[in-house]
Amino acid sequence: MPSPFQSPNLTVERNGNVYIITMRMGHENRLNAKICQEMINAFNWIRQSISPNSEGAVLTRGKDAKFFCTGLDLEEAERQPYANTDGFYPLLHTVLDFPFPTIALVTGHTFGGGCPLAFAHDYRVMNSERGFICMPPVDLGMHFSGVGILPRLKLHPQIARKVLLEGHRFTAKEALTDGVVDAIAPPDRMLDVALELAHKWAPKGKAGVYGLLRAELWGEMTRSVQQISYVHSRPTFLPGKPKI
Repeated sequence: MPSPFQSPNLTVERNGNVYIITMRMGHENRLNAKICQEMINAFNWIRQSISPNSEGAVLTRGKDAKFFCTGLDLEEAERQPYANTDGFYPLLHTVLDFPFPTIALVTGHTFGGGCPLAFAHDYRVMNSERGFICMPPVDLGMHFSGVGILPRLKLHPQIARKVLLEGHRFTAKEALTDGVVDAIAPPDRMLDVALELAHKWAPKGKAGVYGLLRAELWGEMTRSVQQISYVHSRPTFLPGKPKI
């Protein structure tokens, strides 16, 4: 077992064979390069902690019932044009390539880059009483290669259009009806529901092919973010002008 995971912006706890990553990145859990690298380190530490041919799963959540993640740090993107190629894109690749089931506990508002982060997980459980899920790039002039792949692959075409081209703000009930999330639950129950889901599917990682089979489903997105990770010779992100 590696030494206990330590990070200034995350905590990692264990519930049986399920590891819980809690994002504690300020008020709204904005993603910058440093925080994304910390999350990558957390996923890698967990992967190394789970023995080969063992059961395991990861649950990622916000620190409270108000926010899950409100997206990328756009001010950093303006100052450092390669922030996302060093942080956000590798993080998405890490989640998509993880060899065990992953669950996003969408504890509250989820905007912008928080949506691809949630969509990259295998399952999503959402706070039924508070928070919206919304991808607003169409209104903000933002784009990165592959931004529409996960909605296209995981959702009905009309819902994918609603997500990406309309920038719709989904309530929990709408998100469940449209298949954007797998379950909803009130704040005092949502962790229990997410843990039940994680424990249910954790055994599926035991045979050692979970990540390979996931790649059969969502590999197009994995390859897309891989191609723009750690790239410094060309622009990979249009940060837009307005602020969320």
